[in-house]
Amino acid sequence: MLVAGISLALIGVGNSGALNSVTSAASAPLKVGRVEAAAHGTKCFTVAVAVVQNGVIVAASLDDYQFLGTDVATGVPNSDKDFGQNYKDPNMVLASKKANAKYYSEHMTEEAKSTVAYDKNLAAIEKFATGKTIKSLEATLTHKSKEQVVDAVSGATLVDTQGYLKAILSAAKAAK
Repeated sequence: MLVAGISLALIGVGNSGALNSVTSAASAPLKVGRVEAAAHGTKCFTVAVAVVQNGVIVAASLDDYQFLGTDVATGVPNSDKDFGQNYKDPNMVLASKKANAKYYSEHMTEEAKSTVAYDKNLAAIEKFATGKTIKSLEATLTHKSKEQVVDAVSGATLVDTQGYLKAILSAAKAAK
């Protein structure tokens, strides 16, 4: 259980309740998969992480990275150092949408009339995937339309919910 707790804490889900579904670290090894995906359009990229045990996703984590204005967002580490010198526009930084959830949620409200905060949407998607087998998540994504997937994930309203779940599925399949 200690190994499971440390592994889950490293990907940021140590307090999410995901440990409740891990019966024993000795029962089967935990495997971690991480992928970069285009889950949400062409202006950002998604990093998805899945922790898998016996073919079951026991934890998932998502974040999008996009260039955002320096006046509204905090960039990734070293954006203000040598790394940031390579940005095409000095008024833009590569930024985590999760780390800038307050701004990005306000932006989503203005642009798309979103009623659910960005980080709450991702948490609902992560929660939906957690506890599912790789096969059952794959079946859901194969047999449901994009709109049906949004409806299936309680608490999430993102039009690209299916893309985020596909990213988690890819991470789960990549787990080693």
